[in-house]
Amino acid sequence: MPEYFTDPDPDPCPGPAPTPATALSSIEVIGFVGAAGTGKSQRASQVARQNGVDFVVDDGLVVARGQIMAGKSAKAEKNMVRAIRRAIFEYEPHRREVTEFLAAHAPCRVMVIATSRGMMEKIAEKLGLSAPSRVLDIADVASAEDIDSALRERREKKQHVVPVSRTQIQRNFAGKLVSQLKDLFKGRDKGADADRTVVKPPFSFDGRVVVEEEAILAMIRRLVIVGDHVRQVKELGVETDGDALVVNLVIDIALDGMTMLNLGRLLQKKIRVGLSFFTGMEVKKVNVKINEVAI
Repeated sequence: MPEYFTDPDPDPCPGPAPTPATALSSIEVIGFVGAAGTGKSQRASQVARQNGVDFVVDDGLVVARGQIMAGKSAKAEKNMVRAIRRAIFEYEPHRREVTEFLAAHAPCRVMVIATSRGMMEKIAEKLGLSAPSRVLDIADVASAEDIDSALRERREKKQHVVPVSRTQIQRNFAGKLVSQLKDLFKGRDKGADADRTVVKPPFSFDGRVVVEEEAILAMIRRLVIVGDHVRQVKELGVETDGDALVVNLVIDIALDGMTMLNLGRLLQKKIRVGLSFFTGMEVKKVNVKINEVAI
C-alpha cells in the first residue's frame, strides 16, 4: 500500500483562511484516475477519507459524505457527447455553480476523479483550481481481480456507480435508479454502503468512440462555406496538441462589407464553437490565412 494511504490524520489547511479571490487556487487538488468502468466511483468515499479530502468532484458533481453539494451529473445526460461535456464542465452555468460553491466553502482538499490524467488536469483548469499535488491511480487502491470484475460488470450490465446516497439519486436520477451498492467491500470500508448507488444511464461508454479526421474536415468545410464570404477553401488541415485540436485554414474570400480582420475572427469563432458542439472536443487554435480577396 502506498505511503500516502497510511496517514490517519492529514495536516489541516495551512495558514489563514483564503480570501474569495484566492480561494480556488489555494485548494489542494488530489487526482484519482483510471479507465472508465474500473471502479473509481466505488472507491471514491474510501480514498477521500484516507486522504483527508473535503469534497470529491466526480462526473460533474461535487460530493461530500454521500451528499450532492453542487453540480449536475454527466450520467443524467441523454447522450455520450453531452455527458463528456458535462463531466469536463463545458457548460458555463454548470461550471459557475460549482466554482462559486467551492470558492464559498474554501475546502482544504478536493479530489478530482477522471478517466485520465489529462482529463483530470483539464477539469481542474476549468474550475480554476491549482495543478494536482499528487495523482492516485485505481491500480493503487484496487487489485487486478477487482478491476477486472468492475470492467466485466460494466460491459455486461452497463451500470455505473455514483458515490452518493440512494435518496440523493432518487431526486436527481428519476427513472434510472438500479440499486444500492451493498457488501462489495464488506469488512474493508465500513459504512460505505450508504453512500454508493448503482444507476443505469441512458447512454453507454462501452467500447471506443473515434472521430475520423475526414469527418472533422467535412464539418469545418460546412461551417466555413455557410454564408457569402468564403469563395473557396484552398487548404485545410487539422493537428492535435495534446487532447485539443489545431485547425489550419487557407481561403479565398469576398469581403461584402466586412473587413478581413472581422471576417477572420468570425470564421475562427464559427469553427471553434461548431467543432466543440458537434464533437465534444476542445479546439485550441484556429489559424485562418486569407489567400485572395475577390473585388
